[in-house]
Parts: sequence; structure tokens; C-alpha cells
Amino acid sequence: MEPDRTLRTKLLQLECHFTWGLIKDDIELKDVLNRLQEQIKMDLAKKERLARTYSAMAYVQFLLGIHEEAHNNLMASMELHIECQRDEFHKTLIVTYGNLAWLNYHMKNFTECESYLKKLQKINETFPKEASSVPEVLGEKGWTFLKFSHKYYNGAKECFRKALELEPDEGEWNTGYAIALYRTEFESKECTSENSPTIKQLRRAIDKNPDDDVLKVLLSLRLIVYKKYSEAENLVEKALERSPDHPHVNRYVGKYFRSQGSTDRSITLLKRALEHSPNSSFIHHQLALCYKQKKIQLLQEQSHHTRGSRLQQIRDQCIYHLEKATSLTTSFISAMSDLALLYGENRDMPRAEELFQVTFQTAEEKNDNLHVVHFYYAEFQLNCHKCEPLAIKHYMKCLKMSPNSIEGKRSGNNLKRVADKRIRRKSLEGEAYGILGFLHKEKGETHQAIECYEKALSYEDNDEFLSNLCALRLSLQ
Repeated sequence: MEPDRTLRTKLLQLECHFTWGLIKDDIELKDVLNRLQEQIKMDLAKKERLARTYSAMAYVQFLLGIHEEAHNNLMASMELHIECQRDEFHKTLIVTYGNLAWLNYHMKNFTECESYLKKLQKINETFPKEASSVPEVLGEKGWTFLKFSHKYYNGAKECFRKALELEPDEGEWNTGYAIALYRTEFESKECTSENSPTIKQLRRAIDKNPDDDVLKVLLSLRLIVYKKYSEAENLVEKALERSPDHPHVNRYVGKYFRSQGSTDRSITLLKRALEHSPNSSFIHHQLALCYKQKKIQLLQEQSHHTRGSRLQQIRDQCIYHLEKATSLTTSFISAMSDLALLYGENRDMPRAEELFQVTFQTAEEKNDNLHVVHFYYAEFQLNCHKCEPLAIKHYMKCLKMSPNSIEGKRSGNNLKRVADKRIRRKSLEGEAYGILGFLHKEKGETHQAIECYEKALSYEDNDEFLSNLCALRLSLQ
């Protein structure tokens, strides 16, 4: 029995991993653990950052049920913080002590739990500000959100924004905010390289952290969106010259070269990064994307007779890296979808169909990237099964779910292509105009949608077309 019912109430008021709303089902635990272990190797000389990583890793181990290892890592975090600050009641210890209080509570060590609550009370007396308003706490929360799941990226952005309001010149918070913006903000038509919030913040972060070569590569990746190729290339070359063996520099430079069509150079760098991080699903996925690009180039450049065996070699490489990526991150929706499509291209239809069904189920359970699965399944139906009606159905679902995503836009283009082909060939024209009506409706082009649905109904009697037409006419009244 719990010795004191108020103990849990006190714990719930703490600022630490246990109270930040980190949901186990949102986190690919083994993948996060691998990345945190990799981070420890890179941060050995940076003790404060290392202390944060140990604390985050302890929470993952708690979720995995490895309580003793979690406790050992929290003790390591505490010792590093005290070594850095020479003070066991410094505000940088707020999160670690909170985690220790919670872990001891779960391990039924109630006396130990109370002792860490007392330490936190002493810190609160020394630093009377609310823990949720302490920059170090906000920063640690932001880094945790960035590491644990893409679902928390917006939360990370908000944490770093608040930390910067309190300490606008702090390099750590500027870096965190830049990375959070890079991962959440996408360039609109109104943006230029001069007024892009992400580019502005990346430049500011580099100014505060001139030795951070990862930031330079991230900036280069964003600059090429605006065709600022010269500056982007200059940043990439400088980053490679200064940090040729940094795994994060290599992986992002690899991504940069792939985006510029230099797939062989990208593969070389990514394989070098893989030597440092063999369990990185990100790197395996990037390599798969490189081989996928090589496959597309080969299909465009060579005739059917000269490309056969080479095409299969490239496809096999792509499958190998996607299988590695999905085994390391078991809910990697885009990689799973891509892999299922490749199985279909390999004429392994039962395996493709089985993986697609698993991917649909995973995406629905995780509420994550379901539109991506619909897009790839549509591609599978169109190109492997030659089943145009099912392809149309899933393209439509993808477009409705996420019209502004890459997959949503590609779905729209593919639907338009199918409709135009049918009209050109005078085949299934009623359905073709129905598809065009759907596309206009999704864009908010009501009058054009009505025209298309009326044309569709002149070819065939269809309840769905009639229903859409009535709804659109009512919307204009």
C-alpha cells in the first residue's frame, strides 16, 4: 500500500519526463534508446548535455521495464550535474531529481522518493521561480520532445520559444528552436529565403554556435528550396571539411547530395555514417531513398533490354535497407509502405499485400501517416495489380486526408492523369468527369465541380455523383 496518498499528488506537480505527457505508444522505444546511446558517444566531452541524455535514457529504460539500469543512469545524470555546478541544489537538477523521485516511487522506495522531493523543495527555495518557467527545464523538455517522437515536435518548438524569451542569447535554446522549426515549418509561397522563419533562426543559431556543423547542413537543405545553390554548397563543403566523421553531418549531407541528384556521393557518405551508427533506421531509410532514386534514373535512361539485371540489383539494395529500417523502427510507416510497394514490383504479391495490411493497421492504431499508406497502396494497385478502380479509391482517400502533403499532391496529379486519359480515349467518361468533379470540390472550386458532376451524370446514373452535386448546389444557396 502507498504510505501517503499525498505523495503521488506531490509527484504529479513535478517537471520531469514522468509528467510531460510522453505516451508509450507514441514512442518507438528501442529506436529512441539506440539514438540516445549514440548521442552519449558524441557528448562525452559535454557533461551537461551528457547528463540530460542519461536522464532521458533512464525514462526510456523505465518504459521498457529495466528499472535498475534506469536508476543507474539517473545517478550518473545527477553526478554529472553536480560535478558541473558544484552544487547539489542547482536548478539544472530539477528534472533528474524529479525522475529519481518518480522512479523510486514506482520501485516502492518511498523513503528515497521523499528524499528527492525534499531536495526539489530546497532548490525551489533557492530558485523560487516555478519549475515550468526555468529555462533549463524548458530546454530539457524541448530536447526530449525532439528526440522522442515527431508527434511532439510542436511541443518542442513551444518549449524552446519560451526558453528564448527568458534567455534570448543562449546557444542551446537557439539551436533547439532552429531544429524544431526545421522539422515543423514548411515554406509557403509567400516565403523567401530572407523572410523564412526557419532560415532566420538557423542563421541566428549558427551565429551563437559557430562550430555546429549540423546546423550549417540543415541551413543548406532549406536554402536549396529557394534555389540558393551557391551558398548551400559552400555551407556543405565547409561542414564536411570541418567535421568529416560526424555521423549527423554525414547523414544530412548525404540527404543534401541526394536532393541534388548526386546519389553515388550521397551513398558513400551515408555508408560512412552507418559505420558509426549501424542501428540508425534514419540512415538505412536515406540509403533506400538513394537506391530508389537510382532505380528511377535507370528506368528513364536505359532500354528494357540493357537494364534488367542492374535494375534488380538496385531494387534488392533498396529492399535490404528498407527491411533494416523497418526492423529497427517497427512503426516506420513511410518505409513500410515503400517496402510493400517494392515487394509488389518484385512480383511478390502475397508479401506485399500482407505488409500493406499490417501498415494500414499500424498507421490507424498510431494515428500516424495513414494518408501515406493510402498513397502507396494506390500506387501498388495501379502499377502492380493494374487495378485502376482501387487505385482511384485510395488516391482519393489520401487527397482528402492530407491535400497539402507530397503524397496528397501526387494523388491529385495521378487522379487528373487517369481522368484525362479516359476522356481522351472516350472510355468510362462518366467516371472520369466524376474524378474531375471530386478534384475541383477538394480545391473549393464549387462551380467547376458542379459542371463536372453534371457532365458525369449525362454519361451514367450514379448516386454518389448526384449526392455530391446536390450538396454543392445547396452550398451556393
